[in-house]
Amino acid sequence: MPGLIGKKIGMTSVFSADGKNVPCTVIEAGPCVVTQVKTVDTDGYEAVQLAFDEKREKSTTQPEAGHFKKAGATPKRKVVEFNEFEQEFKLGDTLGVDFFEENSFVDITGISKGKGFQGVVKRYNFRGVGDATHGQHNRLRAPGSIGAASYPARVFKGMRMAGRTGGDRVKVENLKVIKVIPENNLLLVKGSVPGAKGSYLIIQK
Repeated sequence: MPGLIGKKIGMTSVFSADGKNVPCTVIEAGPCVVTQVKTVDTDGYEAVQLAFDEKREKSTTQPEAGHFKKAGATPKRKVVEFNEFEQEFKLGDTLGVDFFEENSFVDITGISKGKGFQGVVKRYNFRGVGDATHGQHNRLRAPGSIGAASYPARVFKGMRMAGRTGGDRVKVENLKVIKVIPENNLLLVKGSVPGAKGSYLIIQK
């Protein structure tokens, strides 16, 4: 799907026309530079490669520097391919936040916050034992039985247990665009999106 690369700024809230307080996420979306146009003849498929966020030249490898120089752009930190654009692009073209319209809907992909090693209550929303009056004393947040003893005498693969949590690629669909601020390249979408402040997002129509 067509879209842009953005960066999560943080969360705030705005008042709707009927006076309701709407929580929303502020995203810096673009400007994104076209750094490569892929076609069926040359690459076997059609796609547009966009780049976002300035990167220091001393931190850029020579192959990267040559790639961006070919497009007439400065080095960028984040590069993502998009397809199904209706319009045609040339190297060096720029897409801004006005690519999106207010009251439209977008899908946003990001890397969720890493939580480290967590138990089953936090990781999988297990209930735990709420009733502590019937003899048990220290098993409030334990997972319970993970399998029978003599048969099958093993723990099945995929059993939900404690472990590393977060840091996954997460996609949230159908988020409403509350407001577009072109002069500051800002996009306000209803609700929360994956990732910490400053993390990169892929925003698709």
